[in-house]
Amino acid sequence: MGVSHWLLASVLFLPLSVTAQGCSVSDSNPSVPENNNPGHVVANISVEPGFTVTIDPSSPDGNYFVIQGSELQLSESVDYETDPVLLVILTCDNNAGESYSLTIIVTILNLNDNSPVFPETNLTRVIPEDTKVNATIVAREDVTASDADLDIIYYKLNSTVQNTNDYFAIKGVNNPEIYLQKALNYDKFNFATLLLYAMDNIEGTDGIIHTATATINIIIEQADTRPPWFLPCTFIDTERSICISSTYTGRVNMSEMSTEPLTLEPGPIYAIDPDYMLNEKIVYSIVGGNSDNVFSVDADTGNLTMNKVATSANSYLLQVMATQVNNKQKYSIANVEIQVINKSEHAPRFESGIYAGTVSVGLDPKSFVFQAGGSSSPLMIAALDDDFPDKINPNIEYYIRNNTNFTATKDGLILTNVILHSLETAIMEAVAKDTVSLQEGSTVVTVEITAAKAVTSASDKIYTAQDMGILGGILAALLLIALVFLGVMIYKQYGNTVKFLINKKFSKDFPGSYNNQAYRQDEHPDLSANKQESTVTKTQQPSLFLTPSSEQEIHGLPQTSPAFTIISDQKVEEEEEEEKVEEDTKHEKEVKSILKTDRNEGDPGYKAVWFKTDVDPSGENVEVINDSAADYDDDSDQDLRENEKEEEDYKDDHH
Repeated sequence: MGVSHWLLASVLFLPLSVTAQGCSVSDSNPSVPENNNPGHVVANISVEPGFTVTIDPSSPDGNYFVIQGSELQLSESVDYETDPVLLVILTCDNNAGESYSLTIIVTILNLNDNSPVFPETNLTRVIPEDTKVNATIVAREDVTASDADLDIIYYKLNSTVQNTNDYFAIKGVNNPEIYLQKALNYDKFNFATLLLYAMDNIEGTDGIIHTATATINIIIEQADTRPPWFLPCTFIDTERSICISSTYTGRVNMSEMSTEPLTLEPGPIYAIDPDYMLNEKIVYSIVGGNSDNVFSVDADTGNLTMNKVATSANSYLLQVMATQVNNKQKYSIANVEIQVINKSEHAPRFESGIYAGTVSVGLDPKSFVFQAGGSSSPLMIAALDDDFPDKINPNIEYYIRNNTNFTATKDGLILTNVILHSLETAIMEAVAKDTVSLQEGSTVVTVEITAAKAVTSASDKIYTAQDMGILGGILAALLLIALVFLGVMIYKQYGNTVKFLINKKFSKDFPGSYNNQAYRQDEHPDLSANKQESTVTKTQQPSLFLTPSSEQEIHGLPQTSPAFTIISDQKVEEEEEEEKVEEDTKHEKEVKSILKTDRNEGDPGYKAVWFKTDVDPSGENVEVINDSAADYDDDSDQDLRENEKEEEDYKDDHH
C-alpha cells in the first residue's frame, strides 16, 4: 500500500541506519524508475554468519519487495502517479534471538508515460453571425487539459472546414482559450468544426510526445446585419455582402391618366431582406422626386401608380425607400425614372408578313444572311410606324425572339450568331420594338441553310471596300519606294551638274551675296593704279574665274555632259570679248594722261587735277595735260563706264 504523507515525512527526518549488527545494504535510499519490470534489484544485502535477514511484516510497502538471496527486489511494477516513494524495513536476527532493524526508502522516478486529458473531448457552441471580433468563443477552463506526469501542456488549433482557419484562434500556445479573430458571414459558412490538440512536449523534439484531442463544433446563427436589397442587383464584392441595384425606368403618356400599375424595366419595384433566414417584412415609400404628387407606391407590394396626369414633358426621377418593419435603420434607396412621352397611337408594323433568306454553312459568326433567290443583297427587315409622317421611327430596334443562331442589327440586317453546321430551314420571329413607347411588332423570317459554295475565281470574287483600301495602301507604299529609289539614282548621276547650275543661277540673281576674297579694291584708288590693276587682273582671270570648290565641281562633271560643253564655249567667247575691250581701253588710257607738272592758269577753259603740293612753297606743280575740257570730260566718263562694266563682267564670270 502507499505510504501516507505524514508517515513519509516523519520517516525522512528520522536517522536511517545504513547498517545493523550482522546485516548491511549497499544503498539505503535507492531510486527506481516507474513502470519497472518485476524482479528489479533495489539493493544488495550483506549478512554475517549466524544472522538472517527478513522483511518486516509491518513495513508500509513491504508487499512490493522480496529478498532473493542477497538482493532486495521489487515484486511488481511501480507507478509514480500512485506511489512516488516506497518504504521497506529489513529485520536482522541472530541465533541468540537478538533482532536489529534496517530501514530502506525507495524513490520512484517519474517517466513521461501519460497523455494529457481534456475535461471534455466534444463541445458545441452556438454563436450569432454578428459576434464581435476578439470575443471569446470557448472559455479557457473548458478546454484546459491536465497531465498526470505534471508536464507543461502545449496547444494547437485546426479547422476541418475549408477556408475557416482564419476565423478562430487560441490565445497562446499554453493558453487554449478560443476567440473569434475575423467577422463571420453566414452566407459563406454557418458551421465549423475545430480540433484542439494538447501535447506534453514541443513538436520537433526527440522526446516522446503524448497528444490529446478535443472536438469543438461551432454553429453560426444568422443575424440581422444587412439592409434590404432591391432586385435585380449586382454583387460588387467576392463575399457577396453588397448588392447594388440598377435604376428602374418607365413611361407614361402626356396628359393621360393610367389606372393600372406602371410597367417598369428591368422589372417591378421589389426588395428582399438579404438575411433570408430572418426574412423581415419590408415596406415601401416615395421619399423624393415626386413633384406635384403625381405618383404613389403601394407600401406592401411596391407597385407604382399615378395620382394625376403628367402635364410636363420633363422626366420624373423618384426615390423609393424600402425599410424593414422591425428596424427602420435597415433601409435602402432605389431610383425610378419615369419618362413623359407623347401618346403612341400605332405600334410598329412590317409590310411583309414573312421574309425569306439564305446562308451557307461553315461561315463565321456575324456573317450576312442574303435574300432568297440567289440575290447578292443582304436580307434586311424594316418596320413602319404610322405615328410618323414618313412612317420612319428612329427609335425602333430589332431583335430575334426565338432563335439564338441568328441576330438582328439595329438597322434590321439579319446576321448569323454562330457557325452553322446543319442543312435546314430555320424559322424565327423578328421583333421591332419602339424603345420609347415600348410597343412592338413582329414578323416571320425563314432562312434556308445551304451547303457551302465552291470557291470562286479571282475574276468572280467580289472585293469589299476594305480589300480595296488595303490594296491602295500597298500600291502607294510601292510607288513611294520607287520614287525614292529613282531620286537616289538621279542624284548619284547628275547631282554635281545640277548643284553647279543652281549655284550659278543664284549667284547671277544675287551678285552682292558673293564676296571675292581675291579682289580687294582700295578705298581711294587713283585712275592710273586702277588701270594697272585691271590689266594685271585680266591677265590672271583664268585662275580667279572660279573658286576652288567650283573648280572641283567642274572637274568632277562627266566629260560628255552637254551642259558642261555649252558653258565652256560660252565662257571662252566672253573671255575673248573682255580681252579685246581691255586692250582698247588700255591703249586709250595710256595716251590720255590727265596729270601734268605745269599749270596753265591763263587759259580759262583749262581744267586740271592738282594736289596739295600746288601750294607748296617748293613750287612743284602737277598739272593736267592741255587737252580740251570737252575731250577730258568725254574720256573720263567713258573710262568710268568701262571700269564699271569690267567689274560687273568680272563678278558675273567669277560667279
